[in-house]
Amino acid sequence: MATAARRSAATTRGGAMSATMHDVARVAGVSIKTVSNVINDYQHVRPGTREKVRAAIVELGYRPNMSARNLRRGRTGAIGLAVPELTLAYFAQLADAVIEHAHARGYVVLIEQTGGGDRSRELEMLRSPRRSFTDGLIFSPLGMENSDADLLDIGTPLVLLGERIFHGPVDHVAMDNVGAAAAATAHLLERGRRRIAVLGAHAGEEIGSAGLRLVGYRNALDAAGVPFDPDLVGYVDLWHRANGAEVMDQVLARGVELDAVFAMNDELALGALRRLQQAGHRVPDDVMLIGFDDLDEGRFSLPSLTSVDPGRAEIARTGVDLLVRRLGGDRGERPQELLTQFRVVERESTATGR
Repeated sequence: MATAARRSAATTRGGAMSATMHDVARVAGVSIKTVSNVINDYQHVRPGTREKVRAAIVELGYRPNMSARNLRRGRTGAIGLAVPELTLAYFAQLADAVIEHAHARGYVVLIEQTGGGDRSRELEMLRSPRRSFTDGLIFSPLGMENSDADLLDIGTPLVLLGERIFHGPVDHVAMDNVGAAAAATAHLLERGRRRIAVLGAHAGEEIGSAGLRLVGYRNALDAAGVPFDPDLVGYVDLWHRANGAEVMDQVLARGVELDAVFAMNDELALGALRRLQQAGHRVPDDVMLIGFDDLDEGRFSLPSLTSVDPGRAEIARTGVDLLVRRLGGDRGERPQELLTQFRVVERESTATGR
């Protein structure tokens, strides 16, 4: 029976008609309702059954009629993604990953920029009538703070990214900034470096990526018994390459001894690399350099840039999956807070020549 169903479905694919949900059900040996439950990602489907249905979908090249499905469910078939600014490569690459994973889940993505930390624009975006154009939202704020957590309850599914708001009313996917920054600093300490500058701090910040990464830096120094020197901290307003070049100039102008640099993102690191080389410092021989975010550009700098991969692909995948799950009707479960895994990606800028 299953073989006959496969022949029938193959004929369908080879002719003018495309595979249907009935074809998938016949090949998988399940009911049409079960196929529908798998497509809609309902939770109460046995794993073995889910895998059979997904295998049949792939085998037959079945594509759900998203327009009809969304019309029946009162949906748009689109989700929103709000990020601070796409000129920062991290957010551009994050958006790319979100778009790809959302496409695999049957959604298109509408992207908004919120102005690089402009709280008023972030709040306007949350309240905007444009929210009716999408079924849910993935949101990475920079201007809002913990005191704004209640404002995230906008009546439609929302998944929060980043480190500005914790313990809010929505699902939250964050990177382990403290642990990852400690690992980056430890990477330099393990290579014998003791005078490690850190670039990208924000004055007075406690929560947020900069504040948490500074904590991780200091934790690693403490664990190694290396005194913290405030003269090795470089403060900036933004995390662009120009800021990295400027703050590297400032640290070098102080005349402090340094043998390594931890930049809080790769954009800062690439700007700092330029200034170190212009000042006559060989990287990594004189000064080792590590960044954060593992951007594509770092693989092609000279020397190539050691960096922390904070789990960007996992952040995108988890954010989309959480949102789709809420859109599938799972609204009653308490909000989840998830941390992604990180890893240090070693390249030439911290190579020891071993």
